[in-house]
Amino acid sequence: MYHIIRLALALLPVMLTVASATAQMRTVYQGETTELSIEQQAGDSYTWDLYNDPSVNFATVDGNAFDSEAFFVAGNTGPTVNVTWLKPGIYFYRVLAVDEEGCTNNLKVGRIEVLEALPTAELATNEICIGDAGFISVTLTGTPVWEITLEATNEAGDVTDVLTYTVGENDSNPFDIQVNPTETTIYRVTGLKDKYGNNLDPSESVTLTVHPLPVNSKIYRVTQ
Repeated sequence: MYHIIRLALALLPVMLTVASATAQMRTVYQGETTELSIEQQAGDSYTWDLYNDPSVNFATVDGNAFDSEAFFVAGNTGPTVNVTWLKPGIYFYRVLAVDEEGCTNNLKVGRIEVLEALPTAELATNEICIGDAGFISVTLTGTPVWEITLEATNEAGDVTDVLTYTVGENDSNPFDIQVNPTETTIYRVTGLKDKYGNNLDPSESVTLTVHPLPVNSKIYRVTQ
């Protein structure tokens, strides 16, 4: 009974301050892994919980977030834990500290907003002479595996080619795409999908300039 009363008294002021404590919101991105930590106090052990519903009583209800939304990478105990956030939304975390006698002497609540993380592509290219191979360098953000749709248009605005590629976690980033245009061509990524999202407007366009070869001319013998 003594421990129950002590626990109730310890939780009462915490419940009164939960609103102000959760007002400070941290922002992360979908697919990101972040560290949550608290200062270690001698003799205390710590347990963390994640919530997707702010209406519950954090002092008495265990975490209710699903593993498909967010999960602890290597367990939910200790002064420092790592969480991977999988689904956009607003979440709450609680850390419960228990001393050597089994009494709760600390409770901390925080709020996390998980933003949708759309992948992006940044393009770069070079100039070539007609008949030479050109390269489109694609620098990607996001989480592999990526699926890229690359569109090629001529200077008149006509679509001349649509190319698709898959880039895995073991592929280089930037990812180089070999192209063989016969005229100056504009390239743009029109679709980019990664593990967590699909961006239908992921890049600016780049122009690969194709220079013509010198015009052949007759060689005349010079008479001395």
